[in-house]
Formats: sequence, structure tokens, C-alpha cells
Amino acid sequence: MPKFAANLTMLYNELGFLERFDAASAGGFRGVEFLFPYAFPATEIRARLERNRLALVLHNLPAGNWEAGERGIACHPDRVGEFQDGVGKAIEYAKALQVPQLNCLAGVAPKGVPRDSAESTFVTNLAFAAGKLKAEGLRLLIEPINTYDIPGFFLSGTKQALDIIDATGSDNVFVQYDIYHMQRMEGELANTIRKNLSRIGHLQLADNPGRNEPGTGEINYPYLFRTIDALGYDGWIGCEYKPATTTAAGLSWIDPWR
Repeated sequence: MPKFAANLTMLYNELGFLERFDAASAGGFRGVEFLFPYAFPATEIRARLERNRLALVLHNLPAGNWEAGERGIACHPDRVGEFQDGVGKAIEYAKALQVPQLNCLAGVAPKGVPRDSAESTFVTNLAFAAGKLKAEGLRLLIEPINTYDIPGFFLSGTKQALDIIDATGSDNVFVQYDIYHMQRMEGELANTIRKNLSRIGHLQLADNPGRNEPGTGEINYPYLFRTIDALGYDGWIGCEYKPATTTAAGLSWIDPWR
């Protein structure tokens, strides 16, 4: 059966960040993920995880100034030093929080920079990060994101992600396949997952349109869950959706899959 992790950046967001761990546990989740841990001491987050017997399944590398609208810096040629420093910081948190994998957000393509230069920077940064993470027993993920929600996002398709992974020459870079983002960009969800499962390190979900919980839109989640289960995927599926009302009120979709 699928294993679902609550994305604490988006779920239970009526609560403070640290209170969301308690709520996720009370809601029946055994795993959690979130964008960034860096605003809090790792010891505080670790205490919440341990108190609630929760596994942390994913967080991201530092991604620039999020509050100012940045969505990653990995494809920015003028910020390689900042990116490399962020890899070190992420590893420190990952080891303290016992998370097995980290996601790298490519970022919005920088204005005035040729696309091949941005791609070369992204590949070089990924190769650097993949090596550093592998030495610590961690996996690196990259996530294609739709360009409707984030216009100009550099990495926006499955094939593009796989080609970039190949260009790194590393065996430690995998796709974070977000079903919502790829429904908007590509469709062909089940076939894409089936074809590329060995290269997918993590799955995330939300329905479309609206990015709300499964069952509110056009995606046939019962079919996808059965397909993913039949394929033998044993990783987590991150629930990265915007609750249509409150998180607790919208959790009935998960009951058949507990």
C-alpha cells in the first residue's frame, strides 16, 4: 500500500511550523516532508519528530531568498559559491534530522543568461552536490515544476530532468516526480511513472486544477495508486497540496489507502 507523508509547508498551515508535527501524527501520518528546516535549530525539529515517531522523508537544499520570490539558484552562474555553501548547510541538517534525501530546486532561468550557460551551471552544481551527498549516504533529487505556477522555472519536464541527470555522470541523482506539476506540463502520468520508476526517488501529489487534495479534480488517483503499488514502489508519496478547506476536513481521501 502507498505510504503518504504530510508536507508540512502546505498541510496544517493554520498552525505554527513546529506544531504541525503533532497535528500530522494525530492525523495518522507516519512521515513528513517540508521545504526548508533552516529557520529552526535542528534539535527542535528532531525533538518534534521523535516525540511523534515521525520519519522525515525529504527537505530541500537552500534555494536563495524564498521570501523575495526566488525559487532556487542552482542554474544561476553567478551564485555557484552560494550554492556550494548551501549544500554543506543542508548536509548538516540532513545528518541531524536523519533524512535520507534532499531535493535541489533549479530555480527560475536567470535573465540575460544564455540557456546553455544556465544548463551547464545546473549540471555542474548537481554533480558537485551529488558527490558531497553520496559521501554522506544521502540521495540528491531534482524536481520538474510547471511553468504556469512558476513562470520561467528552468526545469519543467521529465525528459529534461533525465537528460540533465545523465549529463552529470552521477549515479546519485534521481527525479522527484510531482504528479500535479507533471499533469499540468505533460499528462501521461501512469506511463511516465511506469517507464522511469527506477530513476524516480520520490513522488508527490495534488489534484488539478486548484492543487487541492486528491478527489477534487481531474486526476484518477485510485488508478494511479493501484498502478504505483503494482509496480512495487516502496518509497513515500508526499502530500504537497493546498487543503480546499482545512487539512483535517479534507483527509477522507486517504482513508481507503491507510
